[in-house]
Amino acid sequence: MNGIFFTEAQRSMLLANGRASLENPDFDPAPVVKLFTPDGAATWLLTEIDPDDPDHAFGLCDLGLGMPEIGWVSLHELASVRGRLGLPIERDLYFRAEKRLSAYARDARLAGRVMA
Repeated sequence: MNGIFFTEAQRSMLLANGRASLENPDFDPAPVVKLFTPDGAATWLLTEIDPDDPDHAFGLCDLGLGMPEIGWVSLHELASVRGRLGLPIERDLYFRAEKRLSAYARDARLAGRVMA
């Protein structure tokens, strides 16, 4: 299922981050992947996958409503999301994180949207 969103290397890094966050609750990695709706305003910056439930990913979620928040999202549900023109979610092939998730979240709260 999540192969449609991530490369194998990204999936491995997301799972490694998931294991690290279980060991350290203050773990604050940089996002591994950016997903977005090409015909909408939704964006997800994902940092980890729950190693015990690989359908759940964690990161900064912005549905385009002006209230981005950090939390968990179901990859299965993301696979069914369509934008205004019916296009599915895509992975930003050129995204490279420049800061930790907490910094992206702080900036997103100030701007009312993910700025990545």
